[in-house]
Amino acid sequence: MTDRAQLADFLRTRRDALQPEDVGLQRGPRRRTGGLRREEVAALCGMSADYYARIEQQRGPLPSEDMLAAISRGMRLSLDERDHLFRLAGHATPRRTAHTDHVAPGLMRILDRLTDTPAIVLNELGETLLQTRPAIALLGDDSRWTGRSRVTVYRWFTDPEYRRVYPVEDHPLHGRVFTAQLRTAYVRDGRGSRAAEIVDALLAVSDEFREIWAAHDVTATHLDAKRIMHPELGVIEVHCQTLVDPGQSQTLLVFTAVPGSASYEKLELLSVLGDQRF
Repeated sequence: MTDRAQLADFLRTRRDALQPEDVGLQRGPRRRTGGLRREEVAALCGMSADYYARIEQQRGPLPSEDMLAAISRGMRLSLDERDHLFRLAGHATPRRTAHTDHVAPGLMRILDRLTDTPAIVLNELGETLLQTRPAIALLGDDSRWTGRSRVTVYRWFTDPEYRRVYPVEDHPLHGRVFTAQLRTAYVRDGRGSRAAEIVDALLAVSDEFREIWAAHDVTATHLDAKRIMHPELGVIEVHCQTLVDPGQSQTLLVFTAVPGSASYEKLELLSVLGDQRF
């Protein structure tokens, strides 16, 4: 059953508990009370301020499951808080698995502090869950992908345009790395899993993938250093720092460059170019 009053009260208490610093916002001199404003929460959740205000005011239609998921992510809710929110809104709680796309609040807080740094959160299958704006400027907006194309390895072997992210001479290595990462997920999750679905789909459409898959190479699973081809800035050499959340099988990748190098200066320019790579 839906409980509009409790839903509104729960959201208000969570909003009051969030501080600007918790979500990467500056605390202005005119802010006299704690917590976030409704319009700030709405922006974090990717919805209009009016829509969010209606929920807190017990007006308008009840939020859909997609909207509740956006609120859970934007307000940095834990899994228990997310489930509580769904119940208050009259929805079944999302199925809990070892591999969830609900980004852990701890990773969210770290990402909030990386506003000037390219960083992304990936799930265990290589689907992008969150990106900072510099990451979008560096790699492109991964939120535009749908279906199987959300998975990096599937894009790599089915969409030639996606390969523009890396220099041509690096393509063979990336193909082996992406395939080895998929094999790890496939062995872990087994037949009937999403990883198995991707494997079967690629075996059916890509000669290149079939050849690499048949080699059973499981050593090339990560690249600490990469060369990224930016359409305006050219080749950028980056180092990848990795933080893993084993509880939710999610990985935070942070891209940096050697201070004083040409690549470091190019990363600095990303904020000037904005967040539209393609």
